[in-house]
Amino acid sequence: MYEYLKGYVTFISPYYIVLETAGIGYQLAVANPFRYAAQQKEEIKVFVYQAVREDAILLYGFSTFEEKQLFIKLISVSGIGPKSALAIMAGEDHGGLVNAVESENVKYLTKFPGVGKKTAQQMILDLKGKLDDLVIGELKDATENVEPVVAVSDNQYFDEAMEALAALGYSRRELKRIEKELAVESLTSTDAYLRQGLSLLMKK
Repeated sequence: MYEYLKGYVTFISPYYIVLETAGIGYQLAVANPFRYAAQQKEEIKVFVYQAVREDAILLYGFSTFEEKQLFIKLISVSGIGPKSALAIMAGEDHGGLVNAVESENVKYLTKFPGVGKKTAQQMILDLKGKLDDLVIGELKDATENVEPVVAVSDNQYFDEAMEALAALGYSRRELKRIEKELAVESLTSTDAYLRQGLSLLMKK
């Protein structure tokens, strides 16, 4: 079982990053791949959770130990798989998540992709009183001086952010509701568009 890996991010997609260490490129599914764009030229530590299935061995990456522990607690809830857990964590409003669980705010929790009323109620039942010990560190704002990963259009950052939101499980209908509002934003990175998009989705 892996605890963490140290290396360099050599590839970023809406679905995962590749972290190269000791000549090996590890494919890591992460909540927000574009968060790592500003760190591509420096060695970083990524905490890792390994999931073994009948048809695959998958690795999930996290910026902090606390994020990894939150992920483990989320996937312990019946009805929440790794993809849903990453989508829940992508907005990085972990304080809001904890408050929603503690206050039994089902409406807030059902705004996450893949979380219906039954699953939200199960989250409250399984996690209430068990998340306060997780002190999630503040993330560095990576919206400045981010180099483009792949130039795909004049609005590259917006396009990549929309694709990343779809990869997290948001439906085309949900994305259509925020598309116009998000497109007019003058942001300087895919990460910034993705964070703003997540914020808009939670408000709708």
